Amino acid sequence: MAIGDDYEIFIKKVHTKSGLDLSNYKRPQMERRIRTLMRSQGASDLVSYFSIIDRDSNQYQKFIDHLTINVSEFLRNPSQWDVLRNKILPQLLKENPKLKVWSAGCSTGEEPYSLAITMLEARCDMTHKIIASDIDREVLRKAQIGLYGSKSLANIPDALVKKYFIEQGSGFYQVKDELKKHIKFQQHNLLKDSFESNVDLILCRNVVIYFTEETKSLLYKRFYQSLRKGGILFTGSTEQIFQAREIGFSTAATFFYQKL
Repeated sequence: MAIGDDYEIFIKKVHTKSGLDLSNYKRPQMERRIRTLMRSQGASDLVSYFSIIDRDSNQYQKFIDHLTINVSEFLRNPSQWDVLRNKILPQLLKENPKLKVWSAGCSTGEEPYSLAITMLEARCDMTHKIIASDIDREVLRKAQIGLYGSKSLANIPDALVKKYFIEQGSGFYQVKDELKKHIKFQQHNLLKDSFESNVDLILCRNVVIYFTEETKSLLYKRFYQSLRKGGILFTGSTEQIFQAREIGFSTAATFFYQKL
């Protein structure tokens, strides 16, 4: 077997089992992560490692958790949230007072909860629930529970922590039901499932950096199609869209792209 062949076999088997197509991800980083986990389980190659995760549901979930990189915090990159609150939301609200918003790749929920807090503080009409989606069922379960350590809340002003969270002791905080009710969590595969339509604001931050350039381009085009005319895509701090004009976006602000 040629070097690297076991990786090709492995990703095909994973695709069949889970629907997750790892060929869309940058291979060096993804293969390194998988082989590190493989060695931790004592497997000699990826084909034998697949046999482990195929028969052991706990190991399979550990594999999925390891692959779907879920590192987040509330109001990540605070200056960008300031732009959202002070410039982008007022601009969108002029066109539509009842915004349809989607947090794509929401991980453990810090992003959609941050968005709900921002919108509530901006006195937005919350008729429509914020759609929050992720491919990983386990992180969605954690998001719905809404229990977070104090470090992840470091960017939230104390007054808002008191307003939207209940201190549980031992450095943990529980999201209040009054905040939870504004968010609808659902499983969604960005590379496979259909997208929302006529969306005013899409947040997809620190997600596409793990994909190949071809897959990134496809996703940005699909986000463009998902937005209504004048809608905004909010990306992560390492995810500038260099082909934005070719797709049909104009730059509303750094990391904010508007559908023309």
